[in-house]
Amino acid sequence: MKDDSLQNKIAELKELARASGLDLSKEIEQLEEKVRSVSRSAVTWKQVELARHPDRPYALDYIHRIFDSFIELHGDRAYGDDPAIIGGLGFLNRRPVTILANQKGRTLKENVRRNHGMANPEGYRKALRLAKEAEKFRRPIITFVDTAGAYPGIGAEERGIGEAIARNLREFSQLKTPIVCVIIGEGGSGGALGLCVGDKIYMLENAIYSVISPEGGASLLLRDAGRAKDAAAMLRITSADLLEFKVINGVIPEPEGGAHIDPNRTAQAIKDVLVQDLMDLGGRNPSVLVRYRNQKIRKAGHWNEGLTP
Repeated sequence: MKDDSLQNKIAELKELARASGLDLSKEIEQLEEKVRSVSRSAVTWKQVELARHPDRPYALDYIHRIFDSFIELHGDRAYGDDPAIIGGLGFLNRRPVTILANQKGRTLKENVRRNHGMANPEGYRKALRLAKEAEKFRRPIITFVDTAGAYPGIGAEERGIGEAIARNLREFSQLKTPIVCVIIGEGGSGGALGLCVGDKIYMLENAIYSVISPEGGASLLLRDAGRAKDAAAMLRITSADLLEFKVINGVIPEPEGGAHIDPNRTAQAIKDVLVQDLMDLGGRNPSVLVRYRNQKIRKAGHWNEGLTP
């Protein structure tokens, strides 16, 4: 393994330095940094694999475990219904809530129907329609994010995918009702952002959240699609990274080996967070919610060069 060969090389240099009296500290430090980089890449890629695991629970798997009931609503009242985004009404401990989520397919036929969870403009417009309804009836909004990104097809572009996502970003930031977002698998670029503007944002432990996929990042930044593992580590896409950057509010733990090992346990962990947050956010003035939500958005991504974050 590459890691083992580097460790052997470090040991050889340390022995050479000891025997000859040469100062090889710089070379040793460079190799040790390479070892740390390889280790980060391996750990990050393991989380990418878990986030994409074929048995990983999807949004409906959690919805049926967390909520007392769920009534799905369809259509954007303009073009059609997009199965890649689901939305409807549910009850969380008898409290009515609006649920919005990316939904992937489990089988080939279902994945074709749901477009692998990559939404078209009408999906985001459906989500906004239901969010506005939630605001009108003072229902909290809960979103489950799990998509590699919005669908980049010609039809989606013709129908205004960029405008639909941008409108959601603007409108969700101003909704006068509590919003809690949970990234349960992949949080890919603008496709994830279209459902991920909220008062509280959480990630499951092995979820990922990034402006671009590791494969895309490797192609664009490293000019080598085969270096996706290195790009994943460089992009800092794990839940621990996003918590460190204060992009999210917390990390929800998963069972050892991933959420698919015990979906019921993972669902209960999510439910505990949702119940606590809605108790807290539900008692706040709607205008205060909007003010603090916008402050949170404006702080995200700020960086002072040369200063410790």
